[in-house]
Amino acid sequence: MKAILPIQKRWLVISSTFSSVLATALATTSPVWAEDLALHAQQYDLSEWYLTLPADGNNDGKADNISVEDLQSFTHPSFFYLNNEGGLVFTSPNKALTTKNSTNTRSELRHMLRGNNKSVKTQSAENSFTVASNPIARRFARVGGKMQATLKVNHVALRAKYPEKPPAYSVVVGQIHATKWKKKVKGFGWGNEPLKIYFKKWPEHETGSVFWTYERNLPKSDPKRKDIAYPVWGNLWTDSTDPGAQGIKLDETFSYTVNVHGDIMHLRFESENHETIEYSINLANAVDAYGQVDKYDHPYGYTLDWNYFKAGAYNQCSTKDDPAFWYPACLGTGNWEEDEKNGDYTRVTFTELTVTESTPEEN
Repeated sequence: MKAILPIQKRWLVISSTFSSVLATALATTSPVWAEDLALHAQQYDLSEWYLTLPADGNNDGKADNISVEDLQSFTHPSFFYLNNEGGLVFTSPNKALTTKNSTNTRSELRHMLRGNNKSVKTQSAENSFTVASNPIARRFARVGGKMQATLKVNHVALRAKYPEKPPAYSVVVGQIHATKWKKKVKGFGWGNEPLKIYFKKWPEHETGSVFWTYERNLPKSDPKRKDIAYPVWGNLWTDSTDPGAQGIKLDETFSYTVNVHGDIMHLRFESENHETIEYSINLANAVDAYGQVDKYDHPYGYTLDWNYFKAGAYNQCSTKDDPAFWYPACLGTGNWEEDEKNGDYTRVTFTELTVTESTPEEN
Protein backbone atom coordinates (compact mmCIF):
# COMPACT_ATOMS: atom_id res chain seq x y z
CA MET A 1 0.00 0.00 0.00
CA LYS A 2 1.26 3.43 -0.89
CA ALA A 3 2.44 5.27 2.21
CA ILE A 4 0.63 8.45 3.17
CA LEU A 5 2.90 11.49 3.08
CA PRO A 6 4.18 12.76 6.43
CA ILE A 7 2.21 15.63 7.90
CA GLN A 8 3.19 18.68 9.84
CA LYS A 9 2.54 17.94 13.48
CA ARG A 10 0.90 19.81 16.27
CA TRP A 11 -0.10 18.60 19.69
CA LEU A 12 -3.82 18.16 20.20
CA VAL A 13 -4.02 18.87 23.92
CA ILE A 14 -6.75 19.03 26.47
CA SER A 15 -8.02 22.55 27.09
CA SER A 16 -7.94 24.14 30.50
CA THR A 17 -11.21 25.90 29.72
CA PHE A 18 -13.54 22.94 29.33
CA SER A 19 -17.18 23.01 30.19
CA SER A 20 -18.31 21.60 33.51
CA VAL A 21 -19.44 18.46 31.73
CA LEU A 22 -15.94 17.77 30.46
CA ALA A 23 -14.40 18.65 33.81
CA THR A 24 -16.66 16.12 35.51
CA ALA A 25 -15.79 13.47 32.94
CA LEU A 26 -12.07 13.96 33.44
CA ALA A 27 -12.44 13.97 37.20
CA THR A 28 -14.00 10.51 37.07
CA THR A 29 -11.49 9.15 34.57
CA SER A 30 -8.72 6.81 35.67
CA PRO A 31 -5.40 8.70 36.01
CA VAL A 32 -3.71 5.78 34.23
CA TRP A 33 -6.05 6.18 31.26
CA ALA A 34 -5.40 9.93 31.12
CA GLU A 35 -1.64 9.39 31.31
CA ASP A 36 -1.73 6.77 28.55
CA LEU A 37 -3.79 9.13 26.40
CA ALA A 38 -1.11 11.80 26.65
CA LEU A 39 1.78 9.38 26.14
CA HIS A 40 0.36 7.70 23.04
CA ALA A 41 -1.45 10.65 21.46
CA GLN A 42 -0.95 10.92 17.71
CA GLN A 43 -0.08 14.48 16.68
CA TYR A 44 -2.17 16.31 14.08
CA ASP A 45 -1.87 19.66 12.39
CA LEU A 46 -5.25 21.29 12.99
CA SER A 47 -4.11 24.83 12.25
CA GLU A 48 -6.40 25.05 9.18
CA TRP A 49 -9.52 23.30 10.47
CA TYR A 50 -12.61 24.15 12.44
CA LEU A 51 -14.96 21.58 13.97
CA THR A 52 -18.74 21.15 14.00
CA LEU A 53 -20.17 19.00 16.80
CA PRO A 54 -23.64 17.55 17.53
CA ALA A 55 -23.60 19.33 20.90
CA ASP A 56 -24.58 22.67 22.43
CA GLY A 57 -21.87 23.60 24.90
CA ASN A 58 -22.75 27.31 24.83
CA ASN A 59 -26.52 26.74 25.17
CA ASP A 60 -27.49 28.75 22.09
CA GLY A 61 -29.71 26.03 20.65
CA LYS A 62 -27.36 25.41 17.71
CA ALA A 63 -24.77 22.79 16.86
CA ASP A 64 -21.40 23.92 18.20
CA ASN A 65 -18.71 25.27 15.88
CA ILE A 66 -15.19 25.22 17.34
CA SER A 67 -12.99 27.86 15.70
CA VAL A 68 -9.51 27.22 14.34
CA GLU A 69 -8.01 29.02 17.32
CA ASP A 70 -10.05 27.16 19.95
CA LEU A 71 -9.63 23.80 18.27
CA GLN A 72 -5.90 23.79 19.00
CA SER A 73 -6.73 23.13 22.67
CA PHE A 74 -10.11 21.40 22.46
CA THR A 75 -11.54 17.95 22.90
CA HIS A 76 -14.99 16.58 23.76
CA PRO A 77 -15.35 13.50 25.98
CA SER A 78 -18.01 11.85 23.79
CA PHE A 79 -17.81 13.27 20.28
CA PHE A 80 -14.20 14.39 19.54
CA TYR A 81 -11.15 13.08 21.36
CA LEU A 82 -7.91 11.13 21.13
CA ASN A 83 -8.11 7.44 22.04
CA ASN A 84 -5.40 5.46 23.85
CA GLU A 85 -3.73 4.56 20.54
CA GLY A 86 -3.52 8.20 19.47
CA GLY A 87 -6.40 8.02 16.98
CA LEU A 88 -8.57 11.08 16.42
CA VAL A 89 -12.13 9.91 17.17
CA PHE A 90 -15.30 11.48 15.72
CA THR A 91 -18.69 10.34 17.06
CA SER A 92 -22.14 11.50 16.00
CA PRO A 93 -25.49 10.18 17.33
CA ASN A 94 -28.50 9.77 15.04
CA LYS A 95 -30.53 12.33 16.98
CA ALA A 96 -28.81 15.51 18.11
CA LEU A 97 -28.35 19.10 17.01
CA THR A 98 -27.66 19.59 13.31
CA THR A 99 -26.40 22.43 11.17
CA LYS A 100 -28.82 24.76 9.39
CA ASN A 101 -30.83 23.15 6.56
CA SER A 102 -29.66 19.63 7.50
CA THR A 103 -31.26 16.74 9.37
CA ASN A 104 -28.00 14.79 9.65
CA THR A 105 -25.74 15.17 12.66
CA ARG A 106 -22.00 15.49 12.29
CA SER A 107 -18.73 15.52 14.18
CA GLU A 108 -16.73 16.88 11.29
CA LEU A 109 -13.79 19.11 10.43
CA ARG A 110 -14.04 21.87 7.82
CA HIS A 111 -10.82 22.96 6.12
CA MET A 112 -9.99 26.67 6.37
CA LEU A 113 -7.31 27.88 3.94
CA ARG A 114 -7.28 31.22 5.78
CA GLY A 115 -6.08 29.47 8.94
CA ASN A 116 -6.77 31.79 11.86
CA ASN A 117 -6.86 34.99 9.76
CA LYS A 118 -10.35 36.23 10.62
CA SER A 119 -10.04 39.21 8.30
CA VAL A 120 -10.84 36.70 5.53
CA LYS A 121 -14.50 35.66 5.47
CA THR A 122 -15.30 31.97 5.86
CA GLN A 123 -17.52 31.99 2.77
CA SER A 124 -15.12 33.63 0.33
CA ALA A 125 -12.79 32.84 -2.53
CA GLU A 126 -9.85 33.72 -0.28
CA ASN A 127 -10.78 30.80 1.99
CA SER A 128 -11.57 28.35 -0.83
CA PHE A 129 -10.04 26.46 -3.71
CA THR A 130 -11.29 26.28 -7.28
CA VAL A 131 -10.42 24.52 -10.53
CA ALA A 132 -7.96 25.85 -13.07
CA SER A 133 -10.65 26.65 -15.66
CA ASN A 134 -12.26 29.23 -13.41
CA PRO A 135 -11.54 32.54 -15.20
CA ILE A 136 -10.90 34.26 -11.86
CA ALA A 137 -8.88 31.40 -10.35
CA ARG A 138 -6.10 33.81 -9.36
CA ARG A 139 -8.41 35.37 -6.75
CA PHE A 140 -8.68 32.12 -4.82
CA ALA A 141 -6.51 30.94 -1.96
CA ARG A 142 -5.56 27.90 -4.00
CA VAL A 143 -6.18 26.22 -7.34
CA GLY A 144 -6.95 22.61 -6.50
CA GLY A 145 -5.72 20.86 -3.39
CA LYS A 146 -4.92 17.47 -1.95
CA MET A 147 -6.48 15.76 1.07
CA GLN A 148 -5.08 12.49 2.40
CA ALA A 149 -6.53 10.42 5.22
CA THR A 150 -6.12 7.05 6.92
CA LEU A 151 -9.02 5.88 9.04
CA LYS A 152 -11.31 3.12 10.17
CA VAL A 153 -15.05 3.15 10.75
CA ASN A 154 -15.78 1.76 14.20
CA HIS A 155 -19.56 1.83 14.20
CA VAL A 156 -22.57 2.81 12.07
CA ALA A 157 -26.21 3.13 13.14
CA LEU A 158 -28.03 -0.15 13.68
CA ARG A 159 -31.70 0.78 13.42
CA ALA A 160 -33.78 2.42 10.68
CA LYS A 161 -37.53 2.51 10.05
CA TYR A 162 -36.89 2.53 6.29
CA PRO A 163 -33.76 0.38 5.86
CA GLU A 164 -34.26 0.23 2.10
CA LYS A 165 -33.47 3.93 1.74
CA PRO A 166 -29.86 4.38 0.55
CA PRO A 167 -28.56 6.64 3.37
CA ALA A 168 -29.50 4.12 6.11
CA TYR A 169 -26.57 2.65 8.07
CA SER A 170 -24.05 4.93 6.37
CA VAL A 171 -21.53 7.63 7.23
CA VAL A 172 -19.61 10.14 5.10
CA VAL A 173 -15.91 10.24 6.05
CA GLY A 174 -14.62 12.79 3.53
CA GLN A 175 -16.05 15.51 1.28
CA ILE A 176 -15.47 18.31 -1.12
CA HIS A 177 -18.20 20.87 -0.54
CA ALA A 178 -19.04 23.90 -2.65
CA THR A 179 -20.13 27.14 -0.99
CA LYS A 180 -23.76 28.18 -1.23
CA TRP A 181 -24.15 31.72 -2.56
CA LYS A 182 -27.03 34.02 -1.71
CA LYS A 183 -26.89 35.35 -5.27
CA LYS A 184 -26.33 32.73 -7.96
CA VAL A 185 -24.10 33.41 -10.96
CA LYS A 186 -24.78 31.52 -14.21
CA GLY A 187 -26.13 28.52 -12.34
CA PHE A 188 -23.26 28.16 -9.84
CA GLY A 189 -23.23 28.58 -6.06
CA TRP A 190 -25.83 25.96 -5.15
CA GLY A 191 -23.67 24.56 -2.37
CA ASN A 192 -23.55 21.08 -3.84
CA GLU A 193 -20.96 18.37 -3.22
CA PRO A 194 -18.72 17.12 -6.04
CA LEU A 195 -17.43 14.44 -3.66
CA LYS A 196 -18.68 12.46 -0.70
CA ILE A 197 -16.85 9.31 0.48
CA TYR A 198 -19.16 6.79 2.15
CA PHE A 199 -18.97 3.71 4.33
CA LYS A 200 -22.17 1.69 4.70
CA LYS A 201 -22.80 -1.59 6.54
CA TRP A 202 -26.09 -3.37 7.00
CA PRO A 203 -26.52 -4.68 10.59
CA GLU A 204 -26.75 -8.33 9.53
CA HIS A 205 -23.59 -8.21 7.38
CA GLU A 206 -20.05 -8.87 8.57
CA THR A 207 -18.55 -6.36 6.15
CA GLY A 208 -19.59 -3.00 4.77
CA SER A 209 -18.98 -1.11 1.54
CA VAL A 210 -16.94 1.94 0.58
CA PHE A 211 -18.12 4.05 -2.36
CA TRP A 212 -18.10 7.67 -3.42
CA THR A 213 -20.62 10.00 -4.98
CA TYR A 214 -20.60 12.99 -7.32
CA GLU A 215 -23.56 15.37 -7.07
CA ARG A 216 -24.81 16.94 -10.27
CA ASN A 217 -24.32 20.68 -9.94
CA LEU A 218 -27.97 21.68 -10.23
CA PRO A 219 -30.43 23.59 -8.02
CA LYS A 220 -32.13 21.68 -5.22
CA SER A 221 -35.49 22.15 -6.95
CA ASP A 222 -34.29 20.21 -10.00
CA PRO A 223 -35.28 16.51 -9.74
CA LYS A 224 -32.20 15.61 -11.77
CA ARG A 225 -29.95 16.91 -8.97
CA LYS A 226 -28.78 13.51 -7.76
CA ASP A 227 -25.71 11.87 -6.32
CA ILE A 228 -24.07 9.50 -8.80
CA ALA A 229 -22.42 6.64 -6.88
CA TYR A 230 -19.21 4.83 -7.86
CA PRO A 231 -18.03 1.59 -6.19
CA VAL A 232 -14.74 1.15 -4.33
CA TRP A 233 -15.00 -2.01 -2.20
CA GLY A 234 -18.24 -3.95 -1.82
CA ASN A 235 -21.56 -2.60 -3.06
CA LEU A 236 -23.25 0.70 -3.80
CA TRP A 237 -25.76 2.16 -1.35
CA THR A 238 -28.79 0.74 -3.21
CA ASP A 239 -27.55 -2.87 -3.00
CA SER A 240 -28.64 -4.77 0.12
CA THR A 241 -26.75 -7.97 -0.70
CA ASP A 242 -23.90 -9.05 1.55
CA PRO A 243 -20.58 -7.74 0.13
CA GLY A 244 -18.71 -10.60 1.81
CA ALA A 245 -14.95 -10.66 1.30
CA GLN A 246 -15.17 -7.80 -1.19
CA GLY A 247 -16.28 -5.47 1.59
CA ILE A 248 -14.55 -3.69 4.47
CA LYS A 249 -15.06 -4.71 8.09
CA LEU A 250 -15.67 -2.31 10.93
CA ASP A 251 -12.32 -1.33 12.47
CA GLU A 252 -10.50 -2.24 9.23
CA THR A 253 -8.07 0.49 8.17
CA PHE A 254 -8.25 2.13 4.75
CA SER A 255 -6.88 5.30 3.17
CA TYR A 256 -8.10 7.78 0.61
CA THR A 257 -6.32 10.47 -1.40
CA VAL A 258 -8.29 13.27 -3.06
CA ASN A 259 -6.05 15.23 -5.42
CA VAL A 260 -7.72 18.04 -7.38
CA HIS A 261 -5.05 19.09 -9.85
CA GLY A 262 -5.95 21.56 -12.60
CA ASP A 263 -9.55 20.63 -13.41
CA ILE A 264 -9.25 16.93 -12.60
CA MET A 265 -10.21 15.25 -9.33
CA HIS A 266 -8.04 12.15 -8.87
CA LEU A 267 -9.20 9.64 -6.26
CA ARG A 268 -7.16 6.79 -4.80
CA PHE A 269 -8.44 4.26 -2.25
CA GLU A 270 -6.07 1.84 -0.51
CA SER A 271 -6.41 -0.95 2.04
CA GLU A 272 -3.97 -3.70 2.97
CA ASN A 273 -6.34 -6.56 2.09
CA HIS A 274 -8.00 -5.03 -0.95
CA GLU A 275 -7.20 -3.92 -4.47
CA THR A 276 -6.20 -0.28 -4.85
CA ILE A 277 -8.98 1.60 -6.64
CA GLU A 278 -8.48 4.81 -8.63
CA TYR A 279 -10.83 7.22 -10.40
CA SER A 280 -10.45 10.53 -12.25
CA ILE A 281 -13.20 12.99 -13.11
CA ASN A 282 -13.12 16.46 -14.66
CA LEU A 283 -14.83 18.98 -12.38
CA ALA A 284 -15.10 21.58 -15.14
CA ASN A 285 -17.40 19.71 -17.53
CA ALA A 286 -20.26 17.19 -17.57
CA VAL A 287 -18.21 14.06 -18.33
CA ASP A 288 -18.61 11.41 -15.64
CA ALA A 289 -15.92 9.21 -14.06
CA TYR A 290 -16.47 6.57 -16.77
CA GLY A 291 -15.79 9.06 -19.57
CA GLN A 292 -19.42 9.45 -20.61
CA VAL A 293 -21.20 12.77 -21.02
CA ASP A 294 -23.92 13.21 -18.40
CA LYS A 295 -26.59 15.14 -20.29
CA TYR A 296 -28.30 16.14 -17.04
CA ASP A 297 -25.31 17.68 -15.26
CA HIS A 298 -24.27 21.33 -15.51
CA PRO A 299 -22.25 21.52 -18.77
CA TYR A 300 -19.40 23.27 -16.92
CA GLY A 301 -19.49 21.14 -13.79
CA TYR A 302 -18.15 23.11 -10.81
CA THR A 303 -16.02 25.56 -12.85
CA LEU A 304 -17.02 28.73 -10.98
CA ASP A 305 -17.59 27.27 -7.51
CA TRP A 306 -15.75 27.92 -4.23
CA ASN A 307 -14.74 24.57 -2.73
CA TYR A 308 -13.38 23.24 0.56
CA PHE A 309 -12.51 19.88 2.12
CA LYS A 310 -14.29 18.20 5.04
CA ALA A 311 -13.42 15.07 7.04
CA GLY A 312 -14.84 13.25 10.06
CA ALA A 313 -18.12 11.47 10.82
CA TYR A 314 -21.08 12.95 8.92
CA ASN A 315 -23.88 10.62 10.03
CA GLN A 316 -26.28 9.86 7.17
CA CYS A 317 -28.85 8.13 9.38
CA SER A 318 -31.35 10.97 9.66
CA THR A 319 -34.16 10.49 12.19
CA LYS A 320 -36.58 12.48 10.04
CA ASP A 321 -39.62 10.43 8.96
CA ASP A 322 -40.38 11.64 5.44
CA PRO A 323 -41.02 9.95 2.06
CA ALA A 324 -38.04 11.68 0.44
CA PHE A 325 -34.85 9.82 -0.50
CA TRP A 326 -32.65 11.22 2.30
CA TYR A 327 -34.82 10.29 5.29
CA PRO A 328 -34.55 6.65 6.52
CA ALA A 329 -36.13 7.59 9.89
CA CYS A 330 -33.31 6.10 11.93
CA LEU A 331 -33.99 5.62 15.61
CA GLY A 332 -32.65 7.85 18.36
CA THR A 333 -33.81 9.58 21.52
CA GLY A 334 -31.45 12.55 21.81
CA ASN A 335 -30.14 11.14 25.09
CA TRP A 336 -26.54 10.24 24.32
CA GLU A 337 -26.12 7.51 26.95
CA GLU A 338 -29.27 5.75 25.77
CA ASP A 339 -28.48 6.19 22.08
CA GLU A 340 -24.96 4.85 22.53
CA LYS A 341 -26.33 1.80 24.34
CA ASN A 342 -28.83 1.16 21.52
CA GLY A 343 -26.23 1.59 18.76
CA ASP A 344 -27.94 4.66 17.33
CA TYR A 345 -24.77 6.51 16.33
CA THR A 346 -21.73 6.48 14.06
CA ARG A 347 -18.03 6.56 15.05
CA VAL A 348 -14.90 7.00 12.90
CA THR A 349 -11.24 7.09 13.95
CA PHE A 350 -8.59 8.87 11.86
CA THR A 351 -4.87 8.18 12.23
CA GLU A 352 -3.70 10.48 9.39
CA LEU A 353 -5.25 13.64 7.98
CA THR A 354 -3.54 16.34 5.94
CA VAL A 355 -4.36 18.92 3.27
CA THR A 356 -1.66 20.29 0.96
CA GLU A 357 -1.31 21.80 -2.49
CA SER A 358 -2.21 19.49 -5.36
CA THR A 359 0.42 17.43 -7.13
CA PRO A 360 0.69 16.19 -10.76
CA GLU A 361 -0.44 12.62 -11.21
CA GLU A 362 2.03 10.05 -12.46
CA ASN A 363 1.20 8.56 -15.85
